[in-house]
Amino acid sequence: MNKVEVESYLKSFFLFFFSISILITTIFYINYTKEELSLKENILSDMRICNFDLKCEKFKIDFVPAGQKSYLKLYQNENHLYTQFPISGAKKNVLEVRFLKKDYEKALWEIKSFLLLEYIVVILVVMLFAAAFSYFSLAPLRNSLRLTQEFVKDILHDFNTPLSTLRLNASMLKREIPNNDKLQRIEKSIFSVLQLQSHLRSYLNNDKSKKEFFKLREILKENISILEKNYPNLQFYVDLDECDVNTHKDALLRIIDNLISNAVKYNKKDGSIRIIYKKNQKILEIKDTGRGIKNPSKIFDRFYKEQERGIGIGLNIVKKLCEELGISVSVESKLGEGSTFYLNIKPIIV
Repeated sequence: MNKVEVESYLKSFFLFFFSISILITTIFYINYTKEELSLKENILSDMRICNFDLKCEKFKIDFVPAGQKSYLKLYQNENHLYTQFPISGAKKNVLEVRFLKKDYEKALWEIKSFLLLEYIVVILVVMLFAAAFSYFSLAPLRNSLRLTQEFVKDILHDFNTPLSTLRLNASMLKREIPNNDKLQRIEKSIFSVLQLQSHLRSYLNNDKSKKEFFKLREILKENISILEKNYPNLQFYVDLDECDVNTHKDALLRIIDNLISNAVKYNKKDGSIRIIYKKNQKILEIKDTGRGIKNPSKIFDRFYKEQERGIGIGLNIVKKLCEELGISVSVESKLGEGSTFYLNIKPIIV
């Protein structure tokens, strides 16, 4: 099972197991209280018999002054469980029958031990049922995921032909028109699509991200230089400390590219984007002067969007990639003033 299936299985298992366990625990507790009450009733019943025939091997008998206690009712103190019976013809004294408290606790422990054993057996059976139930309930989900993955793999395979054609024609044009900025941007876009295709294929095949050492400032400047050419009306302010990083380069590049691209796309005319990284703070800050976000708390939700363009999955992908790389991401925004995204890359700093 992949990560999503394992998560769904565990949630289903614990939901089923704990809900049934709470019910079973309640039933056993009620049963225990009934057994405890039944034990006291049996002791009191034996005391009544002892009052008639005075054959009381497990009880102690004594005559005590008559008090305010009710007859035929079981009382308890530090050492005994006892009750009192009236004596025919006697008004000042009563018969008191006592049962040692340690003997009572011993009998009560036997009841507890038996019920506890039953409880453990039932809980284990419920656990097995919960495991089986959760596994079989996931079958439709697993089939659906498998079909979706196969469908996406087919699409990725079909991408190869048009991408190969684009790369071939771009290389031919490069020979005819060398050092052309527009052609370089086309090549960069093709390369980005190939990276997305590779990352998606790795995700579908459950390939683990391979870490590599690289300089954070280099990939940031490379990304920004392309955007500066595409958006000459925007001002880019860059303040980057030198920093070596050991993580999955393609994934981190996708995170940064998505955030900066959003800062560009949703900026206002003649606006600005600030990209700041201070090594001592270990925070990468991407700030824009755009429209701002109405609901910053929802911005990472899948399919949530506040603009007409896009489908609302870009920032959700950013969130998932950050979780994979151990990077915390947060956002602050004010409508009409802009937004600031923060990436805490402390866990991956060398």
